[in-house]
Amino acid sequence: MAEREQQHVRVAVIGSGFGGLGAAVRLRRQGITDFVVLERADSVGGTWRDNSYPGCACDVPSHLYSFSFAPNPEWPRNFSGQEHIRAYLERVTDTFGLRPHIRFNAEVRGLRWSNSALHWEIETASGALTADVVVSATGPLSDPKLPDVPGLGTFPGKVFHSARWDHDYDLRGKRVAMIGTGASAIQIVPAIQPEVSRLTLFQRTPPWVLPRADRKISAVEKWLHTKVPATRAARRGLLWGIRELQVSAFTKRPNVLGLIEFLAKNHMRKAIKDPGMRAALTPDYRIGCKRILLSNTYYPALARPNVDLVPAGLTEVRGATLVAADGSETEADAIVFGTGFHVTDMPIAQRVTGANGTTLAEEWKDGMAALRGASAAGFPNFLTLIGPNTGLGNSSMILMIEAQLNYMVDFLRQLDVLGGKIALTARQSAVDEWTRKIQRRMERTVWNTGGCDSWYLDANGRNTTAWPGTTAEFKKVTRQVDLAEYEVLRPPGAAVGTSGSARAEVAV
Repeated sequence: MAEREQQHVRVAVIGSGFGGLGAAVRLRRQGITDFVVLERADSVGGTWRDNSYPGCACDVPSHLYSFSFAPNPEWPRNFSGQEHIRAYLERVTDTFGLRPHIRFNAEVRGLRWSNSALHWEIETASGALTADVVVSATGPLSDPKLPDVPGLGTFPGKVFHSARWDHDYDLRGKRVAMIGTGASAIQIVPAIQPEVSRLTLFQRTPPWVLPRADRKISAVEKWLHTKVPATRAARRGLLWGIRELQVSAFTKRPNVLGLIEFLAKNHMRKAIKDPGMRAALTPDYRIGCKRILLSNTYYPALARPNVDLVPAGLTEVRGATLVAADGSETEADAIVFGTGFHVTDMPIAQRVTGANGTTLAEEWKDGMAALRGASAAGFPNFLTLIGPNTGLGNSSMILMIEAQLNYMVDFLRQLDVLGGKIALTARQSAVDEWTRKIQRRMERTVWNTGGCDSWYLDANGRNTTAWPGTTAEFKKVTRQVDLAEYEVLRPPGAAVGTSGSARAEVAV
């Protein structure tokens, strides 16, 4: 045990979802085997392990929602379910020999940068270790967000978040309250509606919902994708290209989205015949301002006789009685919160202490900011996957992850080229300039101009989550590390320049 607590690795990766496993694969392919993956749970999968609620599935086509280096010709549907995506990640783990590197039940409790040793000191639930470089792949959809509802503690029934579904609790015949109308809720509602006695949906803001072009992938298609890989690549390329062409509507010309709104309203009219209900379900903001949702079953489920729509948020709980903002009251046996995640205030940020003795959460109190979505000033040799302003509204996050993995690999290469005990820390000026450019481009996007309050925005109303461009553009700007944007740190007394300084200026 003592040896394990003193372990030192070159790279420590936090999390074993798509980001963490992708990082592990890339490290091994670069010949780097001196690394660990720290996982708080007892299995891999990240958000696709945690979100196992009824009806859980991806809203990005399967052949685009997978690693380019690990294609899967056997996807069963155009939009695969949670169980298939989790199984895919398990196969990736085994195919690339990652399990020996993974430390399960090792939740990271704290990371502290040592200015003298130029490494990270890491405390986990399974012991301590140190690492030259830390790659945080915890992801923005990992920690559920529960609203502070007065009286919730007095509720006598069952309460859980969609990302922590209680499979031991039988919903059959129960009066269930669903709180929220996001991506999880529109999948849960039609999945549980047939079995509950009454389902009450508390809707604070209605979402825009489009048809879901889902179907089984035929045996012929699977055979063709297996035997002729070019067909699989062509399918992926077509799916990617269509979404790249859509980007300008979100980022530069939101007004052209009016046609999409017409299609969404028509989709609703086919299932919702009551004019009053249609009015309550029609958003008053531009489509795309919040994430566009895909479902063929959501509206039909809402039209069923055992479903009630409350067009207001939950404001109070009085025992088994739920009170909405419009004053209406509902009796319930169970409450399911589909209220999202800590996206702009990720809990991991509270556990990371940088070179200045402040936490990442403290540095980000006015908004998340990281150079090229990866490097925060004051946190040497610390890279974030799916960091600030790397989120997408219409395409696959796996494309963004792979772009950041390219950046991670080049970051490690630069450390090798510079040689010796060394670290790289993003210059504050470089982070500020990158952030200014991003926010300037964000001003005309639908996320900022569409008239909604979404999880893309932080507490200050600034969009620190979305990427205002194409995935091709992001891949280009993260292809390699620009040393002019970094400062080089060496051990005290070994720095180039002023004697005794831990900093060395790099002229590029």
